[in-house]
Amino acid sequence: MHNAAGTQILTLTGLRFDANLGILAHEKIAPQPIQVDAELNLGTQPLSPRDDDILHVLDYRKVRQIIIDECCSDHVNLLESLIGKLAQRLMQLPGVLGVRVKIAKLEIFDDCEVAIRVETGQW
Repeated sequence: MHNAAGTQILTLTGLRFDANLGILAHEKIAPQPIQVDAELNLGTQPLSPRDDDILHVLDYRKVRQIIIDECCSDHVNLLESLIGKLAQRLMQLPGVLGVRVKIAKLEIFDDCEVAIRVETGQW
């Protein structure tokens, strides 16, 4: 019997927390709010998992914690440096074929949000 399958994408959207990021004087002394959106391509997966066990899937609690940990570890001057580091870390997770990640600075300007988005791996 043929089992139906489909491409599975794990997404975390609108994750907000404070990170040590930026080159401006006030950015160096205090963390600022950022928002992270991430999509992880898990490739072809059966529509009916082999069982209902968390150990056999990528735990999104772990993904969330990795994002927070990577963005809060050290002060980073550039958004480009931070997002590159985060994308590489997420690509190392088991079963992840591709990563799309966006980091936005929420309070750098009054009239707009500034963000960088990176796509790597297979999509």
